[in-house]
Amino acid sequence: MNPQSSPRLTHLALHVVDMDACVAFYRDYCDMRVCHERSTAQQRIVWLAEPGREQDFIFVLMDGGRDLQLPDDDYRHFGFALPSRAAVDEIARRAKERGELVWPPRDEPYPVGYYCGLRDPNGNYVEFSYGQPLGPGAAQ
Repeated sequence: MNPQSSPRLTHLALHVVDMDACVAFYRDYCDMRVCHERSTAQQRIVWLAEPGREQDFIFVLMDGGRDLQLPDDDYRHFGFALPSRAAVDEIARRAKERGELVWPPRDEPYPVGYYCGLRDPNGNYVEFSYGQPLGPGAAQ
């Protein structure tokens, strides 16, 4: 397939129970910002993006969802890279205080690296890692 005609991942769309709580979670932990918002008679839709990536990759949040109730050993998640182990530890500390920490910081062999996991307000798991071959810390 021609690279210029290959499909490219641009967004993930999630139904959520509490839109404001989910927006606040991704703003506070992931530094994502609202880049588009609209409401219809039936639904509120919010697009979130990392600064500078508004035309590259977004989360689309739509109200009307259900809490996922994932067990702690379910490892499906959204992954965010951080610039250091200390940054992973800081997010884990904040999440523990708020009751949102699912996986305390841990080291795993390459390519997993150092990571922790949080539960967002809708029950999705969100991993914060350092030392994976993706994003900040990949060169180390």
